[in-house]
Amino acid sequence: MNLYQLLRPLLFKLDPEIAHNLTIRNLPILHRLGLLKVFLPSVPALPKRVMGLDFPNPVGLAAGLDKDGEAIDALADFGFGFLEIGAVTPRPQPGNPKPRLFRLPPAQAIINRMGFNNHGVDNLLINLQKTAFKGILGVNLGKNLDTPIEKAADDYLICLEKLYGKVSFVTINISSPNTKNLRALQGGDELDALLKAIKQRQTELSQRHGKFMPVAIKISPDLDAQQIAEMAGLFRKHHIDALIATNTTLARDGVDQLPHGNETGGLSGLPVREKSTRVISAFHAALAGEVPIIGAGGILSGADAEAKIKAGADLVQFYTGLIYCGPGLIKECVEALGAHRA
Repeated sequence: MNLYQLLRPLLFKLDPEIAHNLTIRNLPILHRLGLLKVFLPSVPALPKRVMGLDFPNPVGLAAGLDKDGEAIDALADFGFGFLEIGAVTPRPQPGNPKPRLFRLPPAQAIINRMGFNNHGVDNLLINLQKTAFKGILGVNLGKNLDTPIEKAADDYLICLEKLYGKVSFVTINISSPNTKNLRALQGGDELDALLKAIKQRQTELSQRHGKFMPVAIKISPDLDAQQIAEMAGLFRKHHIDALIATNTTLARDGVDQLPHGNETGGLSGLPVREKSTRVISAFHAALAGEVPIIGAGGILSGADAEAKIKAGADLVQFYTGLIYCGPGLIKECVEALGAHRA
């Protein structure tokens, strides 16, 4: 039994959000004491080049764990090939009322309706200045709750401009189910206009900084075939740098009878695994290899990570899997993908 397996029952006795906050506060302390590298398994190298970036391995941390970039150096000790922090919004906001985070252990799942709680992009920039991390770092971008949906592009552009060149890539999150009407941005005309504005600003910033910073788009698993076809056409039209598939689901298949199974919010973990993989496969076919895919959703084993790669993903990332399986999952996934590549 590893250390995390010993600690998990204690953490699971705590309210999920309290456990999360305790973790984010204490990880930097453990990092400074050098304890994380002592207790965490060593992860082998498995280099992969995607989006013009060289990843030491193809297994990353998904957004949501470290919303404000408070534990970047500590999380780097885990051996991830890349980290994605956020979601961050232009202005600080408290998020939705508590309780807003629920574990469903029998399903190895989590429901959250956090609502982009964060301290704002300017606070994130301060934290970025403090980090010694030199690896691949992405930032997930959201819109403020009180920004009208027709002005959503303005919020993404504010964050893009402030973060440009300071991180490895940014992700435009148009798929969180916890901000009213946000998923409307996945629709045809709205998505077309948003992508046009993002790519135009990216081009301007690239010329200004003399450096190109990729922009990924994070999408929902709750898309039908027609939506996937339309979105894929727009991603190709606007030369989007990467697609993150997928976010959490609104479906409750298999969990509706469990305690907290009918809480509102996005469902992550094992119940979204197959749905996410199907979406990856559909986009892989529709994009014809023109846009790389980062696979996310229901990765709780090396075999799950391998299934995402087989479906067409170039990289994978997880968050809920880390909660249920612990840091050993990173090594397991890298080793599985190394065996698959061999």
